[in-house]
Amino acid sequence: MLRKTDQPKWVFAAQIGIGVLAIILSILILINPIISIISLIVLVSVLLLVVGIEKVIAGIFVKNRARFSNLGLGILVIILAIVAMAFPVGTSVFVIILVAVALLFDGISRIVHGISHKNQSKLDRVFTIGVGALEIALSILILASPAFGFGLVASIIAIALLITGIQILVAGLTGRRMSIPTINDDDNKNNINSSNGNR
Repeated sequence: MLRKTDQPKWVFAAQIGIGVLAIILSILILINPIISIISLIVLVSVLLLVVGIEKVIAGIFVKNRARFSNLGLGILVIILAIVAMAFPVGTSVFVIILVAVALLFDGISRIVHGISHKNQSKLDRVFTIGVGALEIALSILILASPAFGFGLVASIIAIALLITGIQILVAGLTGRRMSIPTINDDDNKNNINSSNGNR
């Protein structure tokens, strides 16, 4: 039997809204991955700009041992954020290439690990080598065509958003259903006792 939950109803309404928003965003990312990645880069750049300004303010007004490091780090973060906002497409391509290079080195490392570590089981070695080969293949595809990298990264983000959105939406819907007032077992017992007393 459903029981009344302690959480207020606005929590479930917020969960439903956030879940629907995440699902809509995931669909928009799948429809236009390039614009979505560029928008994400701009958003991250704005956040970095705010963080950099906060570091600079802390370095100027807060007197401690880390004030100069905060000041220098803040100025560097502000410069990087401004460059990223001024050239969002170039920054996006640079990030995608960094991801491809990281995949390439990790794939090579996995293949070397799978070949050299002969004390592991054959299945583990084959699986490690296979994952490494897959990473190398993906990195080559991304380096050859950054647009493929855009699509791959956007698809991963969209799928993660879609799954998260569905989970939050289901949690909000089930929680709202659970919050409907129902007669619990104690109320049933009290009603039965009161009716027996009247007899």
